[in-house]
Amino acid sequence: MAGPDRAFWQERFETGQTGWDRGGPHPQLAAWLEAGLLPRDARIVVPGCGRGHELAVLARAGLEVTGLDYTPAAVEIARAKLADEHLPGRVEQADVLAWRPDQPLDLVYEQTCLCALHPDHWTSYAEQLQRWLKPGGRLLALFMQARREESEHGQVIGPPYHCDINAMRALFPQALWKWPAPPYTQRPHERGWFELAVVLERR
Repeated sequence: MAGPDRAFWQERFETGQTGWDRGGPHPQLAAWLEAGLLPRDARIVVPGCGRGHELAVLARAGLEVTGLDYTPAAVEIARAKLADEHLPGRVEQADVLAWRPDQPLDLVYEQTCLCALHPDHWTSYAEQLQRWLKPGGRLLALFMQARREESEHGQVIGPPYHCDINAMRALFPQALWKWPAPPYTQRPHERGWFELAVVLERR
């Protein structure tokens, strides 16, 4: 498998080398909740859920939430978070390139999974997201903008991998997804990068 393997991520969680973790939920999630994009009782999956900050917010908001993570340590942490806060929700150890929901989903919250996957796997992942969602379902995406000098010479550097908006439009084409008109909200990241907040609707 191209890119980081399970052992890579397991070591990061075991040693606390999770610099991408804000220590709390992403601020864009509150904005999407306020905008009414995450209705109560909606079935939502959070791939690459990590420590489960967003799972807790979604569960408190009344959604039927499932977190997925590749890494045993992350799954354990996220499950413990929900249990400690007495919140409903499931956390499954799963490979997002193989996982299937038991029925179509209303929503997918995509924050850190895509940019953690090597670009060689992006097409397969995008196909998965389309399979997971029901027609009219929404993909709430935060596309990481992590340009690096090495990229100017054709090197693929990550994680996080740079999710160029032109690449994203090719990955999630208009024939399959409804795109909102730009400009898109920018959310700064502590490491000097930023994310573009985009809500796509599955056709």
